[in-house]
Amino acid sequence: MTRSRRRLVALAATAALAFTGATAGPALAEVPPDAPEQLRNGDFSAGVSPWFSYGTGELAVTDGRLCTTVAAGTANPWDAGIGQDAVPLISGAEYELSFDVSATPGAALKAVLQLGSAPYTTYASVDATATGTAKHVTTTFTAPADNAGAQLIFQVGGSAQAQTFCLDNVSLRGGEAAPPYEPDTGPRVRVNQVGYLPGGPKHATVVTEATGALPWQLKSAAGAVVASGETTPRGVDEASAQNVQTVDFSAYRTPGTGYTLTVDGETSHPFDISGTLYDRLRADSLQFFYAQRSGIAIDGDLIGDEYARPAGHLDVAPNKGDTDVPCQPGVCDYKLDVRGGWYDAGDHGKYVVNGGIATYQLLNTFERTKTAETADGGAALGDATLRVPERGNDVPDVLDEARWELDFLLRMQVPAGKPLAGMVHHKIHDQNWTGLPLAPQDDPQVRELHPPSTAATLNLAAVAAQCARLFAPYDAAFATRCGTAAKTAYAAAKAHPAIYASASDGTGGGAYEDNNVTDEFYWAAAELWLTTGDKAYLADVTGSPLHTADVFTPNGAFGWQSVAALGRLDLATVPNTLPAAEKTRIRASITAAADRYLATIADQAYGLPMPGTADAYVWGSNSNIVNNTIVLATAFDLSRNAKYRDGAVQAADYLFGRNALNMSYVTGWGEQNAHNQHSRIFGHQLNPDLPAPPAGSLAGGPNAALQDPYAANLLAGCAPMFCYVDDINSYATNEVAINWNSALAWLASFLADQGDAAAVPTPTCAVTYTTHGSWPSGFTTQVTVRNTGTSAVNGWSLRWAFTGDQKVSQSWSAQVAQSGATVTAKNLAWNATLAPGASTTFGLNGTGSGAPNPDPTLITLNGRACTIS
Repeated sequence: MTRSRRRLVALAATAALAFTGATAGPALAEVPPDAPEQLRNGDFSAGVSPWFSYGTGELAVTDGRLCTTVAAGTANPWDAGIGQDAVPLISGAEYELSFDVSATPGAALKAVLQLGSAPYTTYASVDATATGTAKHVTTTFTAPADNAGAQLIFQVGGSAQAQTFCLDNVSLRGGEAAPPYEPDTGPRVRVNQVGYLPGGPKHATVVTEATGALPWQLKSAAGAVVASGETTPRGVDEASAQNVQTVDFSAYRTPGTGYTLTVDGETSHPFDISGTLYDRLRADSLQFFYAQRSGIAIDGDLIGDEYARPAGHLDVAPNKGDTDVPCQPGVCDYKLDVRGGWYDAGDHGKYVVNGGIATYQLLNTFERTKTAETADGGAALGDATLRVPERGNDVPDVLDEARWELDFLLRMQVPAGKPLAGMVHHKIHDQNWTGLPLAPQDDPQVRELHPPSTAATLNLAAVAAQCARLFAPYDAAFATRCGTAAKTAYAAAKAHPAIYASASDGTGGGAYEDNNVTDEFYWAAAELWLTTGDKAYLADVTGSPLHTADVFTPNGAFGWQSVAALGRLDLATVPNTLPAAEKTRIRASITAAADRYLATIADQAYGLPMPGTADAYVWGSNSNIVNNTIVLATAFDLSRNAKYRDGAVQAADYLFGRNALNMSYVTGWGEQNAHNQHSRIFGHQLNPDLPAPPAGSLAGGPNAALQDPYAANLLAGCAPMFCYVDDINSYATNEVAINWNSALAWLASFLADQGDAAAVPTPTCAVTYTTHGSWPSGFTTQVTVRNTGTSAVNGWSLRWAFTGDQKVSQSWSAQVAQSGATVTAKNLAWNATLAPGASTTFGLNGTGSGAPNPDPTLITLNGRACTIS
């Protein structure tokens, strides 16, 4: 996720006339004194926002003026600048630009109104010479073109001496006052526009002035009324400021397409009722990562011709490339090959802390298939299930996709023999911000490694430890490489526990600052212990105050800056040797958090697991909602209690249209869906020759802070759920990001696994799994399965998964086979039938590298979970 970013500016490639008090025409523009103001916070009374800078020191308000420093020796005026985006201009309208400026010791500057992306056409400009005494500058002009999102840039570079520049009373008057923005919210009946699972919850929200209950009708595609009832009044919803009522039609379970819901004279968008609603979303949401890959040509045959492009950042002009990247000045004396990985969000930067949580969620999507009954042993995430170039290599495709980022993360580690060896560079990105749109292969900027950080180092330690156990059955050499890197990184972080990324290091890329890494230490120690069984890591886990703390917060259970919950979730789900009482306590903390999210769902008229307060609707709010939903889904996997599954299924409704804007936030999903997300790669809105974001891309979502000027100009005073606009210029509400799509991919896989969401079956089998002997390179295990049901079992197949590189070498009394980590044991002719109460026993010998060999927590008989004793 991109933090509050300062969007750059580049020199106008096409110069127009310079304005020094006169228009381009023969007469001065005449701007009336009551002309509307087009700039925001020009007197800086509200602080720095929405002003940004590049090539300068940090912006600050001093004595009511906006001030910054510029280092000596910048080559060109445009090498440093102060600016504001989303400045509206109307062709033919007359404007007056004015400002007060000073500089110490003194320098020239230019104010430029320009197109904010290539070719950076200049609409108007004015030159000035600034001294230690504030000077008032003014000019008038006639706008030569329409542009709702122009940029005003003060070019302050090019001086041989270091300078301090200060601005005040910056004003652009003229044109027309912006009309109030009214989003098209469609029908007042808000539903999940994708649909509902037959056995799952089915809720809708109605915006109405009525305060009493209203009749509702559910209609088939043919218009027949198939169900009816009355709404429940909910009053004024805090998050949307709307008077609303809710509809519950969960009792209707007949599959079909094109259903609509009619209430209060309004008819909803159509939707389906089906057990296969989300099957394609699993693939679409994961496909996003292939589209975001760096350092590889994107194959149109896999993803669609419009998305085909050459490899980005491989030193092919105009790219400076990622194969031999230097550090920022003064940071290091070496260069690294850091090719590959995923572009983080709407820019071309690659960030370890955001790559870490995104990689974790893809790896965890696969690891869940080993422990969740509904995941069917990972069949839907196996090899050749996704459209990736590695398909057909006998490795699950989701692991192949995760590996593309893992390889990059490993390359970011400081080499042995260098200062801070084993630490990990925080990020790599362009020296300066680039404009919109810009395909990766066309990026001309110099790339730089930024200083190592403890947070980035621990992110690598955690996901590389995951990698070591999950890749062990498929690629032993890569698993070993991951394991070594994880241990090295953790040791380096312990030696350097407080190296933090600078909050001011936000030129050309997001800062991703984090000055509290106790959660990263906890997460990394948990992953390393689960993978290695080393008691030293367990001591760090149990010694952390976070081990017994409530780590699940209301506004977002976890995120890139708060990862303790990741350790908690894995300690609860990944098989391990914690004492039974400790496992029970950890799992209870997850169900307790899930219960709180269920209470929030019940309290919210739009049925989402997040409070309705403005502080909950932040940058990337949609991913926070999904991550809370993942806690609900995990509680279901652990408990098999349908209330948690139903809560997760209902929470998804918000993403697909049951919200104040009647908007599906996932591209290509739902009748009214977001499709103009902020992205340099997917810039179709600005350049028709470029593609729109691919289907399955999740928008960041409503953000009450409105940190980008486009949204701030349009949405000032918005109720939290309305603080969103589907426009490429709104990076604070509408950006794409890998950690948002990783959350969606996890949830999509869970939803697809639920099928019809029928009643959870009662176990009709019990298994005793006993490892009788274990030595450094092997083990002997005996398994007894008993039929606890009321009907005979005629032919049985038992399935479980190992956690690491264990392999069955010999078996008796069953046909035992293994694929990857998954073991399948089938009956022989003589023990095929199990009468009620009957049991049979078989055994096996196995090999392993000496890593932990915990008992599995999920064993299925003919696809249904057994009780394990």
